[in-house]
Amino acid sequence: MMRNLFAFLLISMSVTTFAGTQNAVQSCYSDKLKAPNGAKVGTELFIIIDQTTVFDSELKQSIANNIKPFLQPGNALSVTKFSAFTKGHYTDVVVNIVLDAELSQAERNDVSKPVLAKFDQCSKSQLKLAGQAIGGGLKAAFGDSTNTIDKSDVLTSLKDISARVKKSTADRKIVLLASDMLENSSLSSFYAKQAVRLIDPKKELEIVTKNGAFGDFGGADVFVIGAGLLSEDVQSAKVYRSPQVMGSLKNFWEEWFDRSKAKLMDFGAPALLSPVS
Repeated sequence: MMRNLFAFLLISMSVTTFAGTQNAVQSCYSDKLKAPNGAKVGTELFIIIDQTTVFDSELKQSIANNIKPFLQPGNALSVTKFSAFTKGHYTDVVVNIVLDAELSQAERNDVSKPVLAKFDQCSKSQLKLAGQAIGGGLKAAFGDSTNTIDKSDVLTSLKDISARVKKSTADRKIVLLASDMLENSSLSSFYAKQAVRLIDPKKELEIVTKNGAFGDFGGADVFVIGAGLLSEDVQSAKVYRSPQVMGSLKNFWEEWFDRSKAKLMDFGAPALLSPVS
């Protein structure tokens, strides 16, 4: 069942696409049933897709599997894409969703049965529409992915995106970041001869500091999937990524996220070792 989630999300998406930060699903609250005072988002999941990284179907499925548990009342989810600062490849919020929280039993007791029945039916439909919208967002983000872009502005893009994460008032903020995490910009390059090079985390962090390229995620937990992932043509050449190379890459990003007020919970190279939770 879980194996077919990504395919289900894509197939069930309607022709309509959603963009920007406007809520892609309509609230079930109305004039007859106001949202409870002080209602707050429980968990907000920020799904961030690096379009310079091309994911295979297995990794796409893994991303979809990790999203499904967060499609729950009271949560918020969004899909954001980024690549390099070139024409047609800008950082953009593809879809944004805020799901209504469930009513407490005391709140339900104060609502008439017809209004309550309408709200419950709407809530079920809202969850279904949310899944479809997220599926459409993933399809749009992955559909534009390419390994033909010469540059990859991971650091600057994440710094910009972090400002939106920080603004969230959710009880918990989680970032699911799908990226090879390989910077290749005017700041620095983590490549050498089409392969991942052994970086010196200390020297790279000095470059980041000099260029003011740290972000502020406001205490979010970060899960990375796809770290060190190389393009298919490079993989076919059987380029070796040593434990030292991947270790230095992980050490750099652990420190970068720490200084950017976030905690790196898992560094999937390329797959996550445990589910996002």
